[in-house]
Amino acid sequence: MKSYEKLLLENKAWAREKIQEDATYFSHLADIQTPEFLWIGCSDSRVPANEITGTEPGEIFVHRNIANMVVHTDLNLLSVLEYAVHHLHVKHIIVCGHYGCGGVKASMTRHNFGIINKWLRNIKDVYRIHRDEIEALPKEEDRLNLLTELNIREQVLNLAKTSIVQKAWKERHYPHLHGWVYGLSNGIIKPLCDIPAGTHIDDLYEFDDL
Repeated sequence: MKSYEKLLLENKAWAREKIQEDATYFSHLADIQTPEFLWIGCSDSRVPANEITGTEPGEIFVHRNIANMVVHTDLNLLSVLEYAVHHLHVKHIIVCGHYGCGGVKASMTRHNFGIINKWLRNIKDVYRIHRDEIEALPKEEDRLNLLTELNIREQVLNLAKTSIVQKAWKERHYPHLHGWVYGLSNGIIKPLCDIPAGTHIDDLYEFDDL
């Protein structure tokens, strides 16, 4: 059996199991989508949002990219953010990275990764801002873990800088923003930071005419 055919068989088994548990499971999902959370996570296959949070399909709206980035020129991310905030009215946005992130690790090197260089440069900027703090740590693993955490914090702040989020804060006083990091070695999510709706960030990034 080819590997992709196994996926199709597993899908059928999963669907049968869900229907046996609840005959209306799929009809309910097809009719409504009201997630409370937008999850911005890493594309790493070891960090599936639903599984590590114990949630069902329909409970979390998910966007994933390399190293869980919020880049102000990324139309894909911004489209997801706009839809989640202003159409689904999510109450919380979670940026969840993970220790041992390959994207973060690659950004700490001087290797040429082709077109990926353009993406990694955003993480390199975080490294540059916090260079002294990171390089003060003697162990490479500790430096990687710290940059991973700092990058998550920076991406949460990037969310707060968007007109999409600020407009929702002004009109509805949500969503609240959260930064989490997931441990591959123990399966535990560690909260790092929170930005409650309406938090003052910096006059330079705040819009007066929303």
